[in-house]
Amino acid sequence: MDHAYNKWLYFSEEVQTAKAEGRPIVALESTIISHGMPYPTNVETAREVESIVRSHGAVPATIAVLNGKIKIGLSDEDLEFLGRPSHHDNILKVSRRDLPYVLSMGLHGATTVAATMICAKLAGIEVFVTGGIGGVHRGAEHTMDISADLTELAQTNVAVVCAGAKSILDIGLTLEYLETQGVPVIGYQTEEFPAFYSRTSGFSANFSLQSPWELAGFIRTKWSLGLDGGVVIANPVPQEASMNSLEIEQVITQALNEATQLQIHGKAVTPFLLDKIKELTGGKSLETNVALVKNNAHLGAQMAVHLVESHLPLM
Repeated sequence: MDHAYNKWLYFSEEVQTAKAEGRPIVALESTIISHGMPYPTNVETAREVESIVRSHGAVPATIAVLNGKIKIGLSDEDLEFLGRPSHHDNILKVSRRDLPYVLSMGLHGATTVAATMICAKLAGIEVFVTGGIGGVHRGAEHTMDISADLTELAQTNVAVVCAGAKSILDIGLTLEYLETQGVPVIGYQTEEFPAFYSRTSGFSANFSLQSPWELAGFIRTKWSLGLDGGVVIANPVPQEASMNSLEIEQVITQALNEATQLQIHGKAVTPFLLDKIKELTGGKSLETNVALVKNNAHLGAQMAVHLVESHLPLM
């Protein structure tokens, strides 16, 4: 390959071998490690998620920027580095706008949903597993706080397996935005769009599909028609780990009020809210977060396997 961007990409030996052999690969983000969960749960979860992907015959490719290089596939040492609290201030939260800066300055960065989609596309990876997508924040009619994840989904050909949108967001407006951008939202074995911590949101998914094979067929059809952009695969958190939607809504409202009082804005909002929600739920929200990410890894790996087995070029 002779693309100019290849000088920024560094593949782990495992991922490089998988690419050469045409094996299924699943992209994983790194913000969840550096800014989404406390240590050591963050690193333990990252390793467990990678193990789940391997158990289905796919190869995990956790993505981050380290020393100004986009690393596609991380070592145990890399995961530990990203997760250690002592390194937090040296690891930037990287979205689309930040990639050129972090790369050109030789810095460290943890990739958000948007940045991970970009890097996955550059690396030729079609399936990406995360916890929940970003979206339109509550009060966005005043703040204009809308995640870059949504515009990335509108233009980048990567399928994103998630537990819906984070319930700290305005889910109705998030779905309206995705509809405007032509991004299909598929409920996996559900007709309702899940709300991250809970299986229900009160809003419908666009379509409901029942198997990884059907999901792979939908993705293949979309891109073969030249319809660029991502696909949201909304996979509800397992029933046993789901939180009561009314209870979590009360907690989110309290956390949002505190964020407003403390004048927390921009990229700092989501990490603050997730930490506050963990505190207010006595750690239950963290357990739910871990469970839903693992659940998404099972589905994403199966999807990736079926996409490869279809033997059809997708990109």
